[in-house]
Amino acid sequence: MCGIVGIIGKENATDVLVQGLEKLEYRGYDSAGIFVTDKDRQEHLVKSLGRIADLQNKLNPEIQGTIGIGHTRWATHGKPSERNAHPHTSSNQRFILVHNGVIENFEEIKQEFLQNKQLEGETDTEIVVYLIEYFSNIGMTTKEAFKKSLSVIKGSYAFALIDKHNPEMIYVAKNKSPLLIGLGDNFNVICSDAMAMLTETNHFVEIADGEMVIVKADKIEIEDQKGNLVYRESYEAQLDLSDIEKGTYPYYMLKEIDDQPTVMRRVVQEYTDSFGETVINQEIIDHVTDSDRIYIIACGTSYNAGWVGKAIIEKMTNTPVEVHLSSEFGYNMPLLSEKPFFIFLSQSGETADSRQVLVQANEFSYPSLTLTNVAGSTLSREADYTLLLHAGPEIAVASTKAYTAQIAVLAVLAKAVGDHKGNQSSLDFDIAHELSVIAAVMETMIDEKMVISQLVEDYLATTRNAFYIGRGVDYYVSMEASLKLKEISYIQAEGFAAGELKHGTIALIEEGTPVFGVVTDKKTAAHTRGNLKEVESRGAHNFVISLQSLAKETDQVIIPDVHPLLTPLVSIIPTQLIAYFATLQRGYDVDKPRNLAKSVTVE
Repeated sequence: MCGIVGIIGKENATDVLVQGLEKLEYRGYDSAGIFVTDKDRQEHLVKSLGRIADLQNKLNPEIQGTIGIGHTRWATHGKPSERNAHPHTSSNQRFILVHNGVIENFEEIKQEFLQNKQLEGETDTEIVVYLIEYFSNIGMTTKEAFKKSLSVIKGSYAFALIDKHNPEMIYVAKNKSPLLIGLGDNFNVICSDAMAMLTETNHFVEIADGEMVIVKADKIEIEDQKGNLVYRESYEAQLDLSDIEKGTYPYYMLKEIDDQPTVMRRVVQEYTDSFGETVINQEIIDHVTDSDRIYIIACGTSYNAGWVGKAIIEKMTNTPVEVHLSSEFGYNMPLLSEKPFFIFLSQSGETADSRQVLVQANEFSYPSLTLTNVAGSTLSREADYTLLLHAGPEIAVASTKAYTAQIAVLAVLAKAVGDHKGNQSSLDFDIAHELSVIAAVMETMIDEKMVISQLVEDYLATTRNAFYIGRGVDYYVSMEASLKLKEISYIQAEGFAAGELKHGTIALIEEGTPVFGVVTDKKTAAHTRGNLKEVESRGAHNFVISLQSLAKETDQVIIPDVHPLLTPLVSIIPTQLIAYFATLQRGYDVDKPRNLAKSVTVE
């Protein structure tokens, strides 16, 4: 959720930290701060409420150093304020700490160790830096105090700690929250996402949960929980700086919507050969084939993609599929089949709710597969197998291309397993050709921006509420479409199975209420249109998105026909644009909606 950066060994530490925080602002943007110092102990702590730009306005050329840490915050404990912003300091001002995650036992720590301390803010992080101070005051070295604090703490964390008495190292540790060490030439960096430090280095070292790292300018020292030194090879981040810039686009979301045809073609390139045959690890295919039930575990947009994936996988493989919210599954695990196979969907690969399900699956030795956009992410490392989405970095909080990439890769997996089983519905399905058609149709829909913009102005300019309805996969698209609309435009939007409206929800229809009907399924098209008539007779302002073969002259958006199993990949495009233009026309920040962050690393 929040973002951490750190550097040691460069003269321009402030510039590096601020540039890194700008790259991580998608992770949190209610407050930010940096601390920099040097060997002469010229210290500067600057914090600000709001965006990174607000922090920059408080900086001046004198605020420089050779070592520093920075943080951009998404509030979990304590309201957004300068007082609650990171970095936090100990009461004696010696220790400086930034933290991602949630400390579950902060109240117990306060009662046991800090009863006489008057805290400045309301965060669990401040309690941790006071705890480090407590152990230091009873005679421990900084390293000992840090390690002792880690043994007391329960919860998720990524820490970066500076001791002002020894400004030649940064102490680092993590548990359930992402953090990387970047290796430079006579300098090293810290970041919660590699993209934050790509201008400095593309060589990174992963940190395992429970490890502590001492980062110096010329080396790093990794210790496990028993104090044993750990050596780990670095890896090269496969990211292009141009991929994480907006270029000529006003917002990342618009760029990422436009990226989707390219992503479809990249999925074809990565997962099929020159003959159009799927290229998937045979072990994955064997595990899925041998399973008696597939469990898709996900949150938010990935959860909605999972429902579409369920329809495709069941059709192609004849294997039953269940889709579960990871935040519910982890604490209320249903009765499992005898031979389950777990698929985890996550754009970032760091979703904390999904990870705690994966931990349980690993305890029972259930086979698992992660579909993620980020190589080397936690869910990728800890699952048995990974299929990358190859969507490129997704920066906007509202996911678009990761959603369609997840569905496309699930379709490729379903095709591979279906072919292995000899299922005719799979054998008759040319995945490379059909995804290429999808890419072309996506381009057609994306070119309708100005038409969509005008329709949005007609339908959503003043409304407070809106509904999406559909049946089957159109219902699943409605779920995702309504999520996009509500999360960035703040219109109260809900997605419903069209046939369920008359069982309660139709009571919410008032004169002028926008109702978006998705009609791409031949079996249910007439039924959905009947439901649209029902809401229209009660005053709804209907907006229909339909396939060309099922369209009527009065439909607002008509989509060229594609393979029936893949219609969600194209019917979602106009809904993404609807959300984008509704937000733009209301004057809100498209990429950074209030109260939300991109990578959800706390449960």
